[in-house]
Amino acid sequence: MLDIIFPPLHREGYRMLAIAVIITMLLMLINKVLGVVGFVLTVWVYYFFRDPERYPINDDSYLVSPADGIVSLISTVRGPKELNMENSEYQRVSVFMNVFNCHVNRVPVSGKIDEIFYKPGKFIDASLDKASEDNERNLIKYSNNSGKNFAIVQIAGLVARRIICEVKQGQNLNQGDRIGIIRFGSRVDLYFDNEYKLLVREGQTVVAGESLLAKI
Repeated sequence: MLDIIFPPLHREGYRMLAIAVIITMLLMLINKVLGVVGFVLTVWVYYFFRDPERYPINDDSYLVSPADGIVSLISTVRGPKELNMENSEYQRVSVFMNVFNCHVNRVPVSGKIDEIFYKPGKFIDASLDKASEDNERNLIKYSNNSGKNFAIVQIAGLVARRIICEVKQGQNLNQGDRIGIIRFGSRVDLYFDNEYKLLVREGQTVVAGESLLAKI
């Protein structure tokens, strides 16, 4: 029960939480109303950087969601050219994270990181389709034990100003493992083979590491 009320904090959150606490204390000295506002913002900072445990299905015939949020777009597109995947078509599921979602991202299926490519860009609304091409983003290409290629793209949003990638090239990951976090409000695109059958629809709420997106 305590883990629900006080979930573990991602390591990126400790500095931000400390700053929020200090600001709240200063506001309390100035004005009680401002102090209350600061306290509310401090609570929000804590919950933004929460990093609860997730329990994946541990079945690599399924793809689990890479992020918490809403399935904002589902489409068939060419793979990211930055990862040399543009010559093949993939299904793309985009998950939009608002400022109240948990922002820790996870790997949808067990595999090995083949390549990581960071690209600077704009900070337009991450819910828009063109964010996949225009916004600052971090692209991760990896392959599963069957040799199928996947791409996870962490996309900065309107107020996001930092993408943290916590994996490296050549690293082996299990389904549901953490790959990073994005501050504040953002999107994650998952590209996968057309052989997978979709299990979600646009507008559906999903949970990173647990919700099933597709099945081979």
